[in-house]
Amino acid sequence: MPGWSPSLESFVRATERCARLGLDMIEIHAAHGYLLSSFLSPIANRRDDAYGGSRENRMRFPLEVFAAMRRAWPAGRPIGVRCNGTDWDESGITPDDAVAFARALKDLGCDYVDASSGGNSMTKIPLGPGYQVPFAARIRREAGIPTMAVGLIRDPHQAEAIVAGGEADLVALGRGILNDPRWPWHAAEVLGAQVEHPYQYFRAVTREGIAQHFAKTS
Repeated sequence: MPGWSPSLESFVRATERCARLGLDMIEIHAAHGYLLSSFLSPIANRRDDAYGGSRENRMRFPLEVFAAMRRAWPAGRPIGVRCNGTDWDESGITPDDAVAFARALKDLGCDYVDASSGGNSMTKIPLGPGYQVPFAARIRREAGIPTMAVGLIRDPHQAEAIVAGGEADLVALGRGILNDPRWPWHAAEVLGAQVEHPYQYFRAVTREGIAQHFAKTS
């Protein structure tokens, strides 16, 4: 296999372990300056062989990794990739690069792209609620692949608006869940949705939730 290496084999072995464990989905981390991100970014990738220089060459190893993992992962289970929509540095990954990478991933059977940013250089990032959503929206629109939006999204109404407005198909939370592990329950209450609660938690949910449960089980 062209480009086969101990690093590539390690990704495959990890994928096989995840499959044996019965995980429903896996996501490849190709953002934030980690190994695959460092290949994609011209800031970090200074190679002068087939794996560096042009955009096509910089994408080569990450795409080989994805293709190998896709073959090792059960066909009926989704696999996605987190990548940078930008490095926030004019010398680094651009939104055009992200769209091109997403298109190539789609052709290889990727189910979704999780659009994040930064990590390949020390640069000023304009942080704010949903600051990375435009990258997910552009990738979704131009690459024709489902996307996941991430980045300081804490408000349930904002999360709902992102999906309802077609900017992304999924919303991921990190800090918001660390701050409030029951965020999905609270979001459901705010948005008028229903979630299943273990019996032991009935006294902690809304009166409406309790009434709905007993109405279904009576």
